Amino acid sequence: MEDWQRILRESLRTPEEIAERFGLEVEEVRKIGRVFKIQITPYFASLIKKKGDPLYKQVVPDMAELAENSGEEDPLEEDLDSPVPSIVHRYPDRVLFLVSHSCASYCRFCTRKRKVGDPSKIHPRYIEDGIHYIKDHPEVRDVIISGGDPLILNDDKLEAIISSVRAIPHVEIIRIGSRVPCFLPQRITEKLVNMLKKYHPLYMNVHFNHPDEVTPEAAKALNMLADAGIPLGNQTVLLRGINDDVMTMRKLMQKLLVVRVRPYYIYQADYVKGTDHFRTTVEKGLEIYQGLRGWTSGLAVPHYVIDAPGGGGKIPLIPEYVQSISDEKVVLRNYVGEIYVYPQVKTQKKRRPRAQTPCYAAQSQQL
Repeated sequence: MEDWQRILRESLRTPEEIAERFGLEVEEVRKIGRVFKIQITPYFASLIKKKGDPLYKQVVPDMAELAENSGEEDPLEEDLDSPVPSIVHRYPDRVLFLVSHSCASYCRFCTRKRKVGDPSKIHPRYIEDGIHYIKDHPEVRDVIISGGDPLILNDDKLEAIISSVRAIPHVEIIRIGSRVPCFLPQRITEKLVNMLKKYHPLYMNVHFNHPDEVTPEAAKALNMLADAGIPLGNQTVLLRGINDDVMTMRKLMQKLLVVRVRPYYIYQADYVKGTDHFRTTVEKGLEIYQGLRGWTSGLAVPHYVIDAPGGGGKIPLIPEYVQSISDEKVVLRNYVGEIYVYPQVKTQKKRRPRAQTPCYAAQSQQL
């Protein structure tokens, strides 16, 4: 057994363990655990400084999850875009390939709560169906391997999947989506990165939500991946009481760049059942975006998006920097609110063709 597997086995899983560790009522934890799986790696639990802090809120169960006041099981309607159980095919040239139902720790705001942690819904027997689907659809040039978390699979199982995808001639890009570098950085080993770098071009999207998650252990894992030539992007979810202020988000993005991770997306929290206590207003997201753009390196400014309810895909949101556009000028607002004018390029307007005068004499001769 590898060291990361031993650490994973020592995770907090039972209601009794969780309740004792964080001073909760056991029966309440049991109620929540019947709806969505609970698991916290000992590594991530050690980063929690106090009850209710930003890291605590992301992984420790809360009775607010059982509130029925809003949200949907599948707000993005992924299941409607799922031709086989392991594939979500929403965009023209890329698919999401779900290969693992397990995660190192379970985010309480997970958009896929309806199936993550449930082996009957994301099962190894569906992987072959996914490979066949990708083979049969030559328009697919980009495959995002996700779950659950694919890095929870052992190296041999993971390589079998990646090598099968890479062998498909029309697949150009492989991406892996994982929160393991945040929850279980010990999983990133020399053996793993040496395997992954055989299948370039391969990218990885990681998931960090708070600057306290970018620890020396996480930095070591991320740098190992970067040293293997794997471009890293980060996907952050905007979460109330966790990262919904400008300075926290700015510090997170800056720390990620130092460990060679390019901020990619800030997601508005999805409209998922049982997660209303995590959601912020869109105005708050725009305020945070404005607190990044211009105030720090452009490299540190991700796209702020809503993954549209109803399966509309990711829609970018940006503040109104363009104040007006005319034939003569564009009026712009910069990051501190100052107004500037950019002269439009002068173009020669097309002249309308002159209407021809009817030739009544000619017409009369033809009649």
